[in-house]
Amino acid sequence: MRTNPLNDSWEFLSGVSGPHLGTGNWRFLLVAIFWVAIAASIAIAIRNWRADPAQRTPAHFWTWFFRVMIGVMWFEGSLWKLPIPSGGFLYWLDQIPQHAAFGFHKEFAKTVLVPNYALLNWPVFLAEMGMALSFILGLGVRLFAAIGIFFTLNLYFGLYTHPNEWPWLYVFLMFVQGLFIVHAAGRSLGLDAMIRREPFGPFKGDGLIARLYKPAS
Repeated sequence: MRTNPLNDSWEFLSGVSGPHLGTGNWRFLLVAIFWVAIAASIAIAIRNWRADPAQRTPAHFWTWFFRVMIGVMWFEGSLWKLPIPSGGFLYWLDQIPQHAAFGFHKEFAKTVLVPNYALLNWPVFLAEMGMALSFILGLGVRLFAAIGIFFTLNLYFGLYTHPNEWPWLYVFLMFVQGLFIVHAAGRSLGLDAMIRREPFGPFKGDGLIARLYKPAS
């Protein structure tokens, strides 16, 4: 149950929020992953700031901050997909046949998604955790922002008539992630900026990973 933003933020940061507690002892690993990712993001931002004078602008700083916060949102959103299979995930998946904007979406959810929710739970959790870490670290941001738009679009149409949902919420989230693509947000104090400036390992040269990475960043 929500109380106030300060208390709820502290519960999330310390691993005692409702979704954290639902994962049992795995919550300690999740908290560690979160804090390591945040620390790494700050270290990456500082390295970019020192290495490239062009990065030392308010626009790059705020793009980094907003990108990280959207990553935090996806991180928190992924937690209630645990433990797998998650009853919370099934509940919201089951809302789509009832509240989707279009009949074919309702039917697809009813006949394909809901019966196979246990199989879908892992890919959805990993995709959302991937988006979270991508945005926090600034790695492959354009690719994961596109994935985020797809996920959000499914929520927009799938929960369109739900009485407790506001469709514009999902529209705004799609717009934000769209801006991440347009402005290549990972190049603002992120790993994408570092790799494009000083490619290393598989990101260097004309190998398959390097070729795939360029449009993703």
